[in-house]
Amino acid sequence: MLADSAKRLSEDTLMPILAREAADKPLSKPVMLEIYGHLAEFGITAARLHEDFGGSGLSMLDYGLIMEQLPPAIALSLLSHDGSTVRFNAGADEAVRDAYLPDFREGRKIVCTANSEPNAGSDSNTISTKLEIEGDRAFITGTKMWITNASVCDCMIVSCSAGNDERGRPVPQRVLVDLSQSKVGLAETPLAGLKQGHLCEVTFDRTEVPLSHLIGSPGDAGKYMTIVWNANRPLIGLMALNIARRAYDMALAHVTDRKQFGSPLAAKQLVQQDLSDMEAAITSARLTCLMALATLDTGARSNGISAMAKRLATENANRVVHTAMQLCGGMGVTEELGLAQLWADARVFQVPDGTQGILALIHGRDITGTAAWR
Repeated sequence: MLADSAKRLSEDTLMPILAREAADKPLSKPVMLEIYGHLAEFGITAARLHEDFGGSGLSMLDYGLIMEQLPPAIALSLLSHDGSTVRFNAGADEAVRDAYLPDFREGRKIVCTANSEPNAGSDSNTISTKLEIEGDRAFITGTKMWITNASVCDCMIVSCSAGNDERGRPVPQRVLVDLSQSKVGLAETPLAGLKQGHLCEVTFDRTEVPLSHLIGSPGDAGKYMTIVWNANRPLIGLMALNIARRAYDMALAHVTDRKQFGSPLAAKQLVQQDLSDMEAAITSARLTCLMALATLDTGARSNGISAMAKRLATENANRVVHTAMQLCGGMGVTEELGLAQLWADARVFQVPDGTQGILALIHGRDITGTAAWR
């Protein structure tokens, strides 16, 4: 029933909003707030937030069943907002929490996380964005890149370096930056796929923030990033498989209708093998993602299985779309059918929250008990 309700929300409300807007441009802030209003009404703008703080407190498995029904560009934005709300809530000053959390929870304000930098992506221990404290004020200097939601957000949770530890590594500190109070530079980064979504470069030039906006304790940022990443990875896998399923359905319809050599393409043995392989790739990856989410719900360690789930799902999704394009022949490479855009959309999901290589190493660390990178 939950999945069916999410599907109706997507088909009856969210997809029509996307269809009326330009398909090749990021959605405007007013449109995003309209979308977040619908997501809030459905109860998923703070899906992972505990009920004690007014969140939905959904199990991760239930959240996954919802997420796989949403349009992928919207789902990715929601993932950033919801995960950032969790990071904010964990350690925010009580007065600051009271001032911002209701708006995040109800979708009246959009929040994102700014972590990646030009020289700090998979290795988050090399962040160089500096936090300097002078009296009762704090200042941020540095550049963040590939930040989802940044160009339409109201606030961002910024990972900064509050100095170095005894081994010379940055000590990460989370900071809430309210864009209505603090000046930052924003530059939209055009995407190859998910063109209605938002990716942005953010520049801080001694951006001033109140000391009360420091969140948690120095050094705890990595812990909360990992907690959210472990959930995000299988959720992203399900988003990619949503795209793969659409490609599969297009290919199946095409080979059923298209006749060659006196019979439908669907009657050809190699075409049937391709369809079987596509269905198996989608089903096996989907079940792996759901298993990873169920593992999270038990409280068991999930670093490895979450990494494996995203890597398998995004890899399979790209392979399914590629095969669908092959089955559709000339139509497969036209803009008319839309498979080429689905390929670009699916390809985007192999990057956020861990590229294929780093996910393999995270999984390998769980298998062997040995980290490959240090």
